[in-house]
Amino acid sequence: MKLLILGAGAWGTALAVQACHRHQVTLWGRQAAHIQDLLSHRVNQRYLPGCPLPEQLHLSHLPLSELISDHDLLLLAVPMAGLRQLLTDIKDVAPSLPVAWLCKGFEAVTKGESAAYGLMAHEVQQQVAPGLQAGVLSGPSFAQEVARGLPAALVAASRHAHVRDMLVQTFHADKLRVYANDDVVGVETGGAVKNVMAIATGLCDGLQLGMNARAALITRGLAEMTRLGVALGARAETFMGLSGLGDLVLTATGDLSRNRQVGMALAQGKTLPQVLQSLGHVAEGVYSARTVVQRALLLGVDMPIAHTVVSVLDGQVAAKDAVAVLMGRGSKGEF
Repeated sequence: MKLLILGAGAWGTALAVQACHRHQVTLWGRQAAHIQDLLSHRVNQRYLPGCPLPEQLHLSHLPLSELISDHDLLLLAVPMAGLRQLLTDIKDVAPSLPVAWLCKGFEAVTKGESAAYGLMAHEVQQQVAPGLQAGVLSGPSFAQEVARGLPAALVAASRHAHVRDMLVQTFHADKLRVYANDDVVGVETGGAVKNVMAIATGLCDGLQLGMNARAALITRGLAEMTRLGVALGARAETFMGLSGLGDLVLTATGDLSRNRQVGMALAQGKTLPQVLQSLGHVAEGVYSARTVVQRALLLGVDMPIAHTVVSVLDGQVAAKDAVAVLMGRGSKGEF
């Protein structure tokens, strides 16, 4: 298998490190200086420090037109903000090559656009490159742990069976299990909404509200995620799997979670610009939260936790008052 990973951030690098022991892998980056630094030091000091790059891992910043056609599978390891342009770049160069992306979230809507809300990755692909045979690789996974070879499990989702099979064949290994799923909408909704719920859990933990509150928040967050996903056309059982419950638990409780760190920092009184500047990496939940609420409102889905997160991010509600907003809601049946 000849695998090309586009994007030399933490997650792309981690999967490249693991896959290159069984396949011929090239890790590509758009910035020549970054790739040259990886070539010189054989470590991604910016995004994945402390993880040596195996000698058999190829590194490149060649133009994609010179690189893509010689591979069997493309893996797009860029944030949501970069997905549209990358799909546009590759659709004419390799229209028949299987493609999968790693990003989780909603595309941001910039001021002045006529769009009512941001799109998930598969919606972006349908808009700009509908002819591609595409899918998504998702699930509970911190890049640092995958790069170190610690056990993990992912889900490969696509409407195309051969794309699912290729992703499983490429990444399933002794320490990394990959399960197939054809519910792309459910897998992507879980990956997007869990980041928002992780910010909420970070607020809870930062305010030292206790483990009871954390458990309640995660459980009700899963309920919100499921309601939105089903309204978007997903299957409810997907949210009890790796890309739903699994990814939510990891991102909401793990110390390596950037979205959880955002919530904790806000609870300590920092402003959002201060938090984002100190973070140094993308926290997709910050950019996805508003779209989650927008789409929920359009579909008539009740998502009070997500709505409260947006109010805190926008500075309309202080972090210390967010819990009172949620706890002050009227009683209702659980289901």
